[in-house]
Amino acid sequence: MAVEKVGIYRKWLEPVPERNGRPIPKSEWPKRRRHRWIVRWCGTDNKKYGRVFRKRKEAERYALELQPEVILGRADKPRKVTIHDFIREHEVVMKGQVAYATLRDHLRALRLFEKFIGESCILSRIKPRHAEAFVAHRLSTVPSVASVNKDIRTLKSIFNRAIEPRGYLAEGQNPFGRIKERKKTESEIRYVTVDEYHALVNATEKIWWHALFSLAYGSGLRRGEILHLTWADIDFENQRIKVNAKKSAEDILEWEPKNRKNRVVPMSDQSSRLLANIQAQAPETHPYVFVSPRRLERIKERRKTKKWNPRSELVNNLTRDFNVIRRRARIAECTMHDLRRSAITNWAQRLPIQVVQTLAGHSNIATTRKYYLAVRFEDFVTAGKLLNSILTKTRDN
Repeated sequence: MAVEKVGIYRKWLEPVPERNGRPIPKSEWPKRRRHRWIVRWCGTDNKKYGRVFRKRKEAERYALELQPEVILGRADKPRKVTIHDFIREHEVVMKGQVAYATLRDHLRALRLFEKFIGESCILSRIKPRHAEAFVAHRLSTVPSVASVNKDIRTLKSIFNRAIEPRGYLAEGQNPFGRIKERKKTESEIRYVTVDEYHALVNATEKIWWHALFSLAYGSGLRRGEILHLTWADIDFENQRIKVNAKKSAEDILEWEPKNRKNRVVPMSDQSSRLLANIQAQAPETHPYVFVSPRRLERIKERRKTKKWNPRSELVNNLTRDFNVIRRRARIAECTMHDLRRSAITNWAQRLPIQVVQTLAGHSNIATTRKYYLAVRFEDFVTAGKLLNSILTKTRDN
């Protein structure tokens, strides 16, 4: 068991002086024998550690700061590991802890940094200047500032894990810890108006698309959430939809919602009618709302032969077909995710921000504020009327 007490001792730098051929008394050592002060402690691995200081006050100050870390078991010296070995370990230990796409992004950023700094570089020798140089390199090779900022956020998070719980870096040694994201002009948030929504619906006769548009624009569901819906998730009586994780079964594919949080969202009358019509035409035992029986059988066959990638699309060519409908509707460029953003913006006109956050399934309310509360055309009109009213009063006065 590790000793939790931090000790301060003299470290003698030379042999004991002699007088008349005999060693001087021990009481005279501090005055006649050069020394330093050493702080010693024992780690959780029962290894003994120490740090030398010139003055006793410096040693005492360090020991006072170190004592709580020793008690908590966080004062071990960082273990040496190369960036290459750290990446290999990260890939293994994070599998299952984060979503597949998140892990893939982690590995992408780490390998870019490894290529820049060298695979044999020891993790504890990486300094903030190396991180700054990497960011400068990325800015010179990647046109998108947003991509570089994403690399900064990703690597900062990963190196925090190298501190705790892995113990490869000491507290405060994250090389990306104080690297600030580069400023960029925020792109305009695309708000899909009600008229544009109806234009999309009218541009196709397929009820399948009508229902998908309705759930994205009315219930604010993500694309993956819509495609993984099963009939068990639809509560027709209370007009609600459950966004729940799915465990792997014979006819069900394993799936986790973003942020790994189940939630319930409202369903409009229109969505309820459309889903009821789809259910009436679906085979009785088929579990999925938007995945066809034929497609599900194909996925099951590939899963049996281990050729199915969980990140593959449940429905093929969805983006391509959406763009065909959008162009037919003659509306400006937008994405399916813009339908979700617009739904959240619509909610924000009447509901408190914390309710909007819950319905949207955001783990951070800052995401709700930053990316989803778009300014609508009606807001510009209202602002203009208010401005005219103020100026009219000023002129009358």
